[in-house]
Parts: sequence; C-alpha cells; structure tokens
Amino acid sequence: MSLFGKIFGSEGKEGKEPKEEKQALPWQELTSLGQLEEIAEASKTKTQAIFKHSTRCGISRMVIRNFESSFDLSENQVDLYYLDLLNHRDISSEISAKFQVLHESPQFIVIRNGVAVYHASHSAITSQILHQYV
Repeated sequence: MSLFGKIFGSEGKEGKEPKEEKQALPWQELTSLGQLEEIAEASKTKTQAIFKHSTRCGISRMVIRNFESSFDLSENQVDLYYLDLLNHRDISSEISAKFQVLHESPQFIVIRNGVAVYHASHSAITSQILHQYV
C-alpha cells in the first residue's frame, strides 16, 4: 500500500469493487507529411482530429491524460491522430499552413470536409467538443 493510500484510505479497502480499466484510445501516429492529405480526404466522410503533443511538457501530458480519460466516442465516429511535436516539427508547421491554424502546444484540431472546424489549446482541449462534429 502506498503512503497516500494509507493516509487517505484509497487502497486496500475490503469489499471495494476494482476500478474498471479504460481501453486505450485508437491513436494513429502522425509521422509523415503525406498523411495530412489522407486526413483531409478522409475528413469528407468522417471526423478527423489531431492532437499535437510536446512529450517534454508536463502541461501537455496532463491535457492528453484528461482528454483520454473523458473520451467516449467509438472508432467509427472519429479518427484520432497523435503528433509528437519534438520529433516532427515539419509536420506541425505543415498542419498550420494546410489547415490555417496558428501553432500552439498542446493543440487539438478537428477537421471536417478538408478544413479545420475547431482548434483549441491547453485547458480548452476537451474530448466533449467532438460530439458537435461527428
């Protein structure tokens, strides 16, 4: 039992139901410029979303964890793309140009019919916004 569990009683309670483990999100890694054209084309029939993540940033880590924990759509409703900004700055720059959004980090961009219909950064990133676009 951890120290916090001992102090706050969050571990080791008899008769407590185990927490249901949430499935990992179906992130598709965004690693090539060519994928941007595929995303634009696919957005004509299905909502596409890109999460631009800085792997060295604690705020970005917190935002993606919050996004993942509240995500409640199916793979049939939206395609999720994950961009590691530190390894793919060229793709990040092309996203800004192609979809006409200023670069921010972390950043979440929703694409429909080949254009960005929504984008947010930092604490404004929520998975619930996707419900408006599926």
